[in-house]
Amino acid sequence: MSGLVDPDASIVTKILVMMRVCLPSLRSNISSMKFRPTALIVDLFGTEAMAVADEFEMLKFLFIATNAWYVATSIYTPTIEENVLDDHTNRKLPLKIPGCRPVRFENTIEPFLYRNDPIFNWYLSLGMDMTKADGVLVNTWEDLESKSLEALRDTNMLGHIAKAPVYPIGPLIRPVGPPPVLGNDDVLDWLDKQPAESVLYVSFGSGGTLSSKQMIELACGLELSQQRYIWVVRPPSDSDASGSYLTAEKGPAGFSDYLPDGFLNRTHNVGLMVPMWAPQAQILGHPSIGGFLSHCGWNSTLESIVNGVPMIAWPLYAEQKLNAAMLTEEFEIAVRSKEWPSSEKILERDEIEMMVRRIMVDKEGDEMRHRVKQLKNSAIKASSQGGSSYNSLSRLAIECESSLQCLKVNAQGG
Repeated sequence: MSGLVDPDASIVTKILVMMRVCLPSLRSNISSMKFRPTALIVDLFGTEAMAVADEFEMLKFLFIATNAWYVATSIYTPTIEENVLDDHTNRKLPLKIPGCRPVRFENTIEPFLYRNDPIFNWYLSLGMDMTKADGVLVNTWEDLESKSLEALRDTNMLGHIAKAPVYPIGPLIRPVGPPPVLGNDDVLDWLDKQPAESVLYVSFGSGGTLSSKQMIELACGLELSQQRYIWVVRPPSDSDASGSYLTAEKGPAGFSDYLPDGFLNRTHNVGLMVPMWAPQAQILGHPSIGGFLSHCGWNSTLESIVNGVPMIAWPLYAEQKLNAAMLTEEFEIAVRSKEWPSSEKILERDEIEMMVRRIMVDKEGDEMRHRVKQLKNSAIKASSQGGSSYNSLSRLAIECESSLQCLKVNAQGG
């Protein structure tokens, strides 16, 4: 990608450029196939490829790896009048989405913060592309987001904008297998020695990073809580909360350069520090895990739900504040800080200690654990044979099969 995009460009811009560069190869590969696919499924960064599907008379589906509330907001945004957008982005009033929960400004999706930036134009295009697809696949399920899904289908709400059918096919998460990286057996061995539901898992996803000051406060908060933890640690970034995306950066052998003096010695009996990466699916599924301090990326959110683990919401970027609002206010399976952390707002150690203890010690945590296990059962039911997501995916397969039969008839001149 060297030379194609400014090294300082946003993550979104870099991904879009990579996807665009791949289009000729996609077109060439499909053209060379003896038996061409019936459908093309693209994600939100690959919508330009839907034109390739049109060239080959293929069905085109858009897969959204996050929730239906995000889909509803995205589809509705291109239709919003400028003064309403101004009310949301400048006056910080809630954004009202027909049939859905209003989006408070503190929870807004990141493109709304950059209306004069190309990222907002991309977001508008995404919303319009959703309406051009033959269907939108969403990583959610009926019982989890019945209100938003109904709004997307009801022509009196968003259905007349969405047009294409919405297929809730979640939860789609990584299958649990053996740890793929040598050395991570040590993590699971350590967990085997801990009491049930006694360990807090701390991770900010594949690319999330904290500032130097925030890392110090998080470390001190964990120490003050006196709770067991596993912390996936990567070097701090004072400029970009997604600073570890699309980089081959490796963490140093030790953590002493960016953690409080003596922290590792004082906490070695209760905490385990893991550099850069850990087998998250295996960790969240371990019986000793009792909580997850998470950036609220949707994949991590679903992994936590399907394992029945309550969360501490710590959103960093993208739509994560929207996800965190769902977890804390609608599902009530997560705790949060008084204000979301940001480059201007450092969460202090006392508040971090309080959040950890609310999840791991207090009765409130037990109540959230009970609620999230109910959602876990709902997720299992949805993805099992005869469940709502199973049936939704079956309908998608039938649609593809019907399209194939029509193409055969047309090819035979019928």
